[in-house]
Amino acid sequence: MSLTPSTPNPEPVVERSGSPRWVGVLFVIILGLVGWLFYATYANDQALHQAQDSSNKKVQALAGELDKTNARLADEKGQLEVTEQKLGLTEDELARARALAQNVRKQQEASDQTFRKALGEAQANNQNQFGQVNTKITKTQSDLSATQADLKNEEGKLQSTIGDLGVQSGLIAKNHDEVEALKELGERNIYEFTLHKGKHMERVGPIELGLRKVNTKHYTYTMNVLADDKNIQKKDRDLDEPVQFYVQGARAPYEIVVYKLAKNEAQGYLSTPKTANQSAPTAAPGDAPAANPPGH
Repeated sequence: MSLTPSTPNPEPVVERSGSPRWVGVLFVIILGLVGWLFYATYANDQALHQAQDSSNKKVQALAGELDKTNARLADEKGQLEVTEQKLGLTEDELARARALAQNVRKQQEASDQTFRKALGEAQANNQNQFGQVNTKITKTQSDLSATQADLKNEEGKLQSTIGDLGVQSGLIAKNHDEVEALKELGERNIYEFTLHKGKHMERVGPIELGLRKVNTKHYTYTMNVLADDKNIQKKDRDLDEPVQFYVQGARAPYEIVVYKLAKNEAQGYLSTPKTANQSAPTAAPGDAPAANPPGH
């Protein structure tokens, strides 16, 4: 007996009927939109109700304020009527008040006129004083200009010459007024002196001088100079001649000028530099030391 392979039975084909799947999805979406519209409508309605309630409250508050305002206006109107009645009763007092106010205004105007008059007088007085001050200032300026002119004139009289050491001197003075002009210039230290003949020494500024001889006929003199513990004799020097000598630490020489000689007397001045920055050279050959240094 032969076996014949059996053929499996094929599955029966089942045909599905009904709507497609996308229709259901669309239906769900439509339901969601409808629900959202209902919710939005409800929320909007609630917001409108709240806004209406708030508006009603504001209207009620405004109505209350209006009532209060009307009440105040009524009260003020009543007070105004009462005040009018009182004014009618005190017309005489009101007239007196007006007269008093007018009198006060007149007094104020008179006071203002008095003040303006006093102010005008004060201004005129100030202008007068200011003019006097200007006059004084102008006079002072004129005096100052005259003084400056005199100083320039005296300065023009001053001369410069060569001293006995052969060094160019500064400006020299030939009288007391010119000495004062030298002092005004302030270029050097000036010590004016009057010496008397004798063996003694006299202090002049930082040094000592001794007048030994006077010749009024030839206008010459002899003098001892004591400086830096050195005694130097300046013999037979001429009137108005710059007599020069150095001291230790001086940049420029000291100068002695005698501008007036009388019997046993000499008038003049000592001129020294303002600074002393370097050592002085040794004495010049013409400056002979005194033979017998006098005591001092």
